[in-house]
Amino acid sequence: MEKNIVYQNVELKNFNSWKVGGKAENFLICDDIDKLVSFIKTKKIKFPITYIGLGSNLLIRDGGVKGTIVVMHGGLNKINRDKKFIYAEAGVSCSKLSKFAAKEGFAESAFFAGIPGTIGGALAMNAGCYGSETWEYVQKVLMINLNGDQIIRKRSDFKINYRQVENIKKNESFLAAWLLFPDGDKEIAEKNIKELLAHRKNTQPLNWPTAGSTFRNPKDNFAAKLIEDCGLKGYKIGGAQVSEKHANFIINLGNANALDIEKIIIHIQKVVLDKKNIELKREIKIIGEEFGN
Repeated sequence: MEKNIVYQNVELKNFNSWKVGGKAENFLICDDIDKLVSFIKTKKIKFPITYIGLGSNLLIRDGGVKGTIVVMHGGLNKINRDKKFIYAEAGVSCSKLSKFAAKEGFAESAFFAGIPGTIGGALAMNAGCYGSETWEYVQKVLMINLNGDQIIRKRSDFKINYRQVENIKKNESFLAAWLLFPDGDKEIAEKNIKELLAHRKNTQPLNWPTAGSTFRNPKDNFAAKLIEDCGLKGYKIGGAQVSEKHANFIINLGNANALDIEKIIIHIQKVVLDKKNIELKREIKIIGEEFGN
């Protein structure tokens, strides 16, 4: 699929890690920030605009998405050293950031290798793993608003919590970030990445289509343990199943649709609330229309 061309009625199954979902009314992969600005300012794309990266941590409903899907990954992929910072555009995968930062000797960047998404998504939800979070290292970000204007914002412009980021100014999306890591050792950084990836492979169902962790961990608890304690490992609806390997992962067995997955999410929340009196909050984001709407 060529970049910088607006397509209509594009199947989104190939643009998210669950491999489900309907069609995008309009679809664009843009390879340059200035080109994206031009598309918006000249009204060549239809609103609302939904930005996605690798489509991880995302459930796209079977009825598809109205307006325009703009895919960052495969487009806005610039990454470089900017003095003491690392500058990364929203479409850069977190694994690519981790490897780039490791070569620069930043050992604390290794955790990004465990995040199955892009910088844009990591910024939007304060993604993290193994005790570290994205916004611990963010110094400033480049945003775009509905008019196509670019704005540089500081950390203080955001309310940042566990797996949650709120921009004081609404209707803006992430284009890029400047990250600052403490100096470290290149060999230690690369060793940390290898160990993290090995642990991830051993503990997560990476051989199945999945969106990563489905729920946030409640305070002083773990979503996976709560789900497992409720006897829900292996629970299945249609072609979707709670992973036997990691209970906070829902996998697509090959023939799932988005509704199957959403029904499992709702069922898990109900059972855990009934049995444990704990409300599980989604980590994944749900977008789009239900089928038939």
